[in-house]
Amino acid sequence: MLEIAVIYLVAALVAVPVAKRLGLGSVLGYLLAGILISPNLLGLVGDQTSVMHFAEFGVVMMLFLVGLELQPARLWKLRHSILGLGGLQVVATTALIFALCFYLFSLPWQTSLAIGLMLALSSTAIVLQTLTEKGWIKQDAGQNAFSVLLFQDIAVIPILAILPLLAFQDLSTAQSSGHSLIAHLPVYGQVGVSLSVIAAIILAGKYISSPLFRYIAETRLREIFTIAALLLVIAIALIMEKIGLSPALGTFLAGVVLAESEFRHELEVDIEPFKGLLLGLFFITVGASIDFPLLFDKITLVTLTVLALITIKALVLFVLAHFFKMKGSQKILFTLALAQGGEFAFVLLSLTSNLLITTPEQTKLITLIVAISMLCAPLLLIVYEKVLARKTSAAPEFDAIKDLEPTKNVIIAGYGRFGQIIGRLLTAQGYHLSILDHSASQIDLLRRFGNKVFYGDAARQDLLAAAGAQDAKMLVIAVDEPDKTLDIIKLAHKHYPHLKILARAIDRRHAYQIMQLGVTSLKRETFDSAVNFGIEALVLLGNDPVESARAGELFTEHDTESMTILADKWGDDKSYGVAVKQRSEDLKQVLQNDKIEQNKLKTCQKNN
Repeated sequence: MLEIAVIYLVAALVAVPVAKRLGLGSVLGYLLAGILISPNLLGLVGDQTSVMHFAEFGVVMMLFLVGLELQPARLWKLRHSILGLGGLQVVATTALIFALCFYLFSLPWQTSLAIGLMLALSSTAIVLQTLTEKGWIKQDAGQNAFSVLLFQDIAVIPILAILPLLAFQDLSTAQSSGHSLIAHLPVYGQVGVSLSVIAAIILAGKYISSPLFRYIAETRLREIFTIAALLLVIAIALIMEKIGLSPALGTFLAGVVLAESEFRHELEVDIEPFKGLLLGLFFITVGASIDFPLLFDKITLVTLTVLALITIKALVLFVLAHFFKMKGSQKILFTLALAQGGEFAFVLLSLTSNLLITTPEQTKLITLIVAISMLCAPLLLIVYEKVLARKTSAAPEFDAIKDLEPTKNVIIAGYGRFGQIIGRLLTAQGYHLSILDHSASQIDLLRRFGNKVFYGDAARQDLLAAAGAQDAKMLVIAVDEPDKTLDIIKLAHKHYPHLKILARAIDRRHAYQIMQLGVTSLKRETFDSAVNFGIEALVLLGNDPVESARAGELFTEHDTESMTILADKWGDDKSYGVAVKQRSEDLKQVLQNDKIEQNKLKTCQKNN
């Protein structure tokens, strides 16, 4: 057993860093590690069935952590995408795969339906891990993909209930072969027990968990809290499994209930390492379970079937993405993220095999198809990241010019953390604004909070004109890209020389570039806040608050003056370096002289 553990750990240690360095991601690294040590390549490990059952617990822990991130209110907001988008995806995909199996391969309708239900599910483990790793989980596509995956995980419960009804053998025999403690009950009894257990989990999480964890926290023993967190997840998973339900769903519900708990962060910290380790093990077992002799024997059938599976799921997902009004690259990301088989197919396959719904040969073939499609999943997302995302971002779908709202007051280009502060101040003073921003994700976020912001690039003359540049008084450039700022300034000088321009400078170098274009009204984005921070530091060091504020004021005046004086020397490193050193000495002298003058003034006031 220890030898197998060492083999898994070494394989992960070798493959994953290499995959990450090559830009392939950790998931593909784990899958490749599994292929490397599989019985059909290096032969370092044998049959993976028992290991996979253990590793699947990583998926359970992952869904518990996902639940901890989802407060009930947020989950309620996702109800339309969970039920609508997720439900349509499962139904439409199942129907297409059923038709393909029944009419093209002439399989019995029971087998066709079971295969359709299994292959409609996607890989929660791979998709969530990859989207989180790439930073896409908070995007529109990531949130919708999560909703679909959540519905699929919930759908496993009715699928498990439906499969025995499709059995070719006697139903009582099929039920006795399962592990459910309530399999002998009538259907209404099983439903009642299941709902009662789910209700008990929710109530216990809401009313019992907090006092229990508070009692454990008072022991001040970190390992006891870790044990309690693991016990919580394992116990819920075991209870759900014993009544024939999805352990992942049970732990997810527990996570949602505990999302508002004061111990949420401690639970996340304790569970996270175990989740990462078990998920890595799960991915390795998927890679090691690929049956290469069967693959080579039926290479044409397997290849065409995998392509058909990915194509069918991608087609359904793309149509739904269009129907639910996802835009541009988000539609493609959503489609590619979910176009694969999932880990729950392995669980369902073991049941269909016991029920004789699928033959041993069909079970092996479907296992191979699902495993290879899961192997393709990270590759599809790499294609999106390297090719499609770059291509679609090169030609963004800006708002139509006719939708822009012109202004006679102020145009703001860039409405991030910097531009919003300016915008709020000007709006509060009664000025009408026309706001442009070229970040799609920022636009989505701002519009959710009711801000009227238009998606467009202010470096385009037609969009600037549509925003009212001909009649506006001022252009505030608050974008966070130095080159974009310079482009907008040049465009405004050329076509709208009457505009007063106030520009955001990223740093000192950028400030000089702006000044060289004739713009003197500029602000370095961190300068004022850094000076104020320095003033606070002087006060905390024991200096008089008034004197500290005056020192900050003198520093600001001197630095602003230095910017103007040194602008002509920018680019000549030698001359500029000498001048900067001299100005620094001058600043020190100015502050010392002012301190002496202030002390003299205080002495005079005291004597009088």
